[in-house]
Amino acid sequence: MNFTGKRVVVTGAAGIFGSWIATAFAKAGATLCLSDVRRDRLDALPAKLGANPATTLLHATELRDEASIKALAALVEEKWGAPDILVNNAGLYPRTGILLDLDVAEWDRMMDVNVRAPFLVTRAMARLMIAKGVHGAIVNIGSGASRKMRIGSVPYCTSKMALERLTKGQALELAPHRIRVNVVEPGFAPGSEVSPLPDEYVAMMKARIPLGHTSGPEDTPGAVLFLCSDGASFITGAVLAVDGGNSIAG
Repeated sequence: MNFTGKRVVVTGAAGIFGSWIATAFAKAGATLCLSDVRRDRLDALPAKLGANPATTLLHATELRDEASIKALAALVEEKWGAPDILVNNAGLYPRTGILLDLDVAEWDRMMDVNVRAPFLVTRAMARLMIAKGVHGAIVNIGSGASRKMRIGSVPYCTSKMALERLTKGQALELAPHRIRVNVVEPGFAPGSEVSPLPDEYVAMMKARIPLGHTSGPEDTPGAVLFLCSDGASFITGAVLAVDGGNSIAG
């Protein structure tokens, strides 16, 4: 898959999946806009990913702040006019505990980043695409947790189901503009700095994966690039699980 000349926005670009996805697009020739709340991580990211620092856009986006999202869109409009591809990768995956003890602020934080932000970022980028006549592709990073409720992770599971439904609605409403919107559900990949997990939880999750291992750096990016390619030109509103069978296991 060749993405030379394509302009790609990736949120949460400094995270595990974000850096893997951005690296794959860079290797395929794309020009990148890397968004993450951690500015210190962003500055070193182009060189780490093998992207051209001279052409790579960087934006320290606070996804809970609509003004910050508007600033991200303004940067893209100023430099590119519009993106060709958007990957809403940023997300939170903390173990929040049972609902009876859950602080409402933690619930709001989860919904703000996992659902509200993809709505706002997609709206902003899609408006740019429409204005410039770009037949774009958008991928929202979901989770098999949308179909498997777990005690202690109810807000996360709820947010990912909401994101899946949001994606299907976006796909319907953006189809007349020839903008496709899909979901990729990655496999379990521990190591996030934003959402740290205890060792015993990681071991338990790995043991549940039918194919026997956690997600690697080629798995999710391959699916994302496919859905953004011409080979997927008739696919929209789809949910593609790339999780070693984890979401279907009992």
